[in-house]
Amino acid sequence: MRKERILIIDDDPDIRDVLDLSLSEHYTVLAASNGREGLEMVKAKNPDLIITDYNMPVMSGTEFCSHLRRDILFRHLPVIMLTGKGETKDMVIGIEAGADDYLVKPFEPETLLARIRMILKRTTRSLDANPLTHLPGNSSIMEEFQTHIDNGQPFAVGYADLDKFKIYNDKYGFERGDDVIRSLARILIDATQQSCGPEAFVGHVGGDDFVFICDDSKADAIGQKTIDDFDTLAPQFYSDEDRAAGFITGVDRQGNAIKTSLVSVSIGIVSNVNQKITHVAQIGELGAELKKYAKSIGKSNFQRDQRNR
Repeated sequence: MRKERILIIDDDPDIRDVLDLSLSEHYTVLAASNGREGLEMVKAKNPDLIITDYNMPVMSGTEFCSHLRRDILFRHLPVIMLTGKGETKDMVIGIEAGADDYLVKPFEPETLLARIRMILKRTTRSLDANPLTHLPGNSSIMEEFQTHIDNGQPFAVGYADLDKFKIYNDKYGFERGDDVIRSLARILIDATQQSCGPEAFVGHVGGDDFVFICDDSKADAIGQKTIDDFDTLAPQFYSDEDRAAGFITGVDRQGNAIKTSLVSVSIGIVSNVNQKITHVAQIGELGAELKKYAKSIGKSNFQRDQRNR
């Protein structure tokens, strides 16, 4: 697994050595002695996070941040700024220049490591977020899968997507279709948070495909609330005429004329209770199989894999 790269920018070689010693077990550490050298290192090595001193010769930490944020390729890179106790009143300048966080020297290595982990995770999710719903995307979803596998505790993954959605999009347009997708996202968030609290995870795979991850004992309740709430809301997506008729007509992917009922949601639930799950691809394979079966029912439902494997 690739180690994330952290660039240290500090004119004090002792500070660089201390940071290298603190971080090198967990990260690949790069070093520069001033902001200008740091900018060159950013372009050459593309680090994942930067730790910069506040006061440096040639180019200070605030000047470095200002230059970095003007570069469209690197403006997303997270920056932690280090400052001495007497400089804390100036840190607002560093934050305004683009620093994401700061630490006052001297600091505990454990504190710095915790800040780094938090910022890297937050940055990954921000960059990975789906632009329509702002929910975590595939990289974050895979990370959550792996975390639950490694923990070894009972968990379940629900794969949810919309049925008859292509026909709806064809008739009502993508803007209205996006409203339906956002509505499903909100319903999933509400259902998982109601059962699991603020630690609930909902991810957006793409299009109208979503996942939720939870304790196995909560999965059925989340699935049931999702389909109940979505079916209650679904008629509002249609015109009065189509809502009264209870169906719309359109063309399927093979070009055949068809008549479809209102859009619905199907959910396949994968759990490690009845089977051993050892890798993330296994979750995807089982989820796709269960969701396919759920979609064959023809109305909103959830299906759980009950087989022992």
